[in-house]
Amino acid sequence: MTLFDEGSASSRPGAPLAVRMRPRSLDELVGQSALLEAGAPLRRLIEGADGASMVSVLLYGPPGTGKTTLASLAAYASGRRFVELSAVTAGVKDVREVVESARRDLELSGRGTVLFVDEVHRFNKTQQDALLPAVENGWVTLIAATTENPSFSVVAPLLSRSLLLRLESLNESDLNLLIDRALTEPRGLGGRVTISAEAREHLLRVAGGDARRLLTALEASAGVAVSENPDLASPTIELAHVELAVDRAAVRYDRDGDQHYDVISAFIKSIRGSDVDAGMHYLARMLEAGEDPRFIARRLVILASEDIGMADPTALHTAMAAMNAVALIGMPEARIVLAQAVVHLSVAPKSNAAYLAINAAIDDVRAGLAGEVPVHLRDASYPGARGLGHGSGYLYPHDLPGGVANQQYLPDSLVGRTYYEPTDRGVEARVAEVLARMREGNVSD
Repeated sequence: MTLFDEGSASSRPGAPLAVRMRPRSLDELVGQSALLEAGAPLRRLIEGADGASMVSVLLYGPPGTGKTTLASLAAYASGRRFVELSAVTAGVKDVREVVESARRDLELSGRGTVLFVDEVHRFNKTQQDALLPAVENGWVTLIAATTENPSFSVVAPLLSRSLLLRLESLNESDLNLLIDRALTEPRGLGGRVTISAEAREHLLRVAGGDARRLLTALEASAGVAVSENPDLASPTIELAHVELAVDRAAVRYDRDGDQHYDVISAFIKSIRGSDVDAGMHYLARMLEAGEDPRFIARRLVILASEDIGMADPTALHTAMAAMNAVALIGMPEARIVLAQAVVHLSVAPKSNAAYLAINAAIDDVRAGLAGEVPVHLRDASYPGARGLGHGSGYLYPHDLPGGVANQQYLPDSLVGRTYYEPTDRGVEARVAEVLARMREGNVSD
């Protein structure tokens, strides 16, 4: 028996804190409120509502968001047998044995079975196909969990026979509630330790929205605090205890304060200055501090146009691809995608010509230098437009040699105004040559 077992509500002596604190009812569940509101399919399934007992479910979401807990609650609330398979270790034979046992139970006793398959995306097509008869005939209520997009990792017949529900990572409020419960409840730490604000903040960052990771780190940190203060009745978990327990130093970073703005500023300026190593450092610093990787990706997209632009047009492609990939795959793999984008944008030739051009144009518009649209450029598609002279004299570029029409495009008050001034760096050097010929009226290649 350890300090954490005393008074535990768990039926398993020595069970980890994350197991002991597993919710025993919907009222104890933290997070996923959108999926559990009154009348929602998942709540109906868990509460055994009429018509919901035969619904199979695919739970898609990050680790530690309650997928296993929801499955066990569904079985417990309805009085059904609960069987768990891990797709990491189970094979087709295991699946068929569980299905056959569930079918016999249903026929002999009328008792249904909830089959929970964890990491279902690790099942191959044959293994997933073995589940189909059981789902289709109602021999089991399948609740399958996956951290990968089921649209790509689950076979279409199984996907079409199941209700797909997406779980979200727990937010800071949810995680704080879990810490408070674990510290005070008898089945948790039972008030035998407290925690400092700095230690709590670091735990929240380390958890990354994962309840299991949070409680595991909290239990380990409590163990360090107790071992270092054996004579104290209620030792306090300090930042140093958490750092030692999880083997990760706390990064000084406030997502709502100066550090947030200072570090992202240094990150952008390092890439703008073509220092790939500094850019990688600040990227790591933000990720380790729990910064939202989607925020980082958005800033890289802006940088790709603001600081690189036409000097390397592919930089924007890379940044956009990184932003989309980060949104799809999440952490920790998103760090690799962001790193590639940082390398590309750091070593790319730099130009802020497009940035300066739009700012200069906006300044003129705000100063009242808009002017009338030249008549030959005005819309001539509606009845009566031709009678007003709209479109008269317009030169269609595709009908001309070189595909460029030398005619007035700017309003009269802005004729001769130049906004875009390309640099001689990277691809933009070639753009500058072509643009110079066009502005001079020389449209030959």
